[in-house]
Amino acid sequence: MNTSLEAPELKTVSRLLPEFKDMPGGLLPLLHAVQEALGFIPTSAVPLVAEAMNLSRAEVHGVITYYHFFRSKAPGKHVVQVCRAEACQACGGEQLLSDIEQALGCKLHETSADGQFSIEPVYCLGLCASSPAVQIDDKLYARMDTDKLQRVVAELGSPS
Repeated sequence: MNTSLEAPELKTVSRLLPEFKDMPGGLLPLLHAVQEALGFIPTSAVPLVAEAMNLSRAEVHGVITYYHFFRSKAPGKHVVQVCRAEACQACGGEQLLSDIEQALGCKLHETSADGQFSIEPVYCLGLCASSPAVQIDDKLYARMDTDKLQRVVAELGSPS
């Protein structure tokens, strides 16, 4: 997917900069705001952010790549986050991930060919007692299994 900054994205990033540029420690809140607005942080936004925050491009890039929740490319319409923490792994998380990849036709850090789903790892959703856990968009699913997954995917993938 394209990571260059298009005119509407440029306007969005430029609109967000003044709110955070003088804030102590404002880089992380700014990056969160950009991702919230665009769904990802375009690589071409790094120079704008660096200049506004008086940081080097390397520093901004380093922060974006250090934190696993920042994306540098647009995700699919629905983001499937699979818990990779120990409790979920002990309760079938590895098989669940395999089932999700097979059902959606893509692997971790990828987007399905139809652009509908992206699969991302997440390291603990706080549902350890009800694992394995998955978050799809903003909705948490506890004790996820293949049947439940297929129902949810069918609901999300069907036209409204």
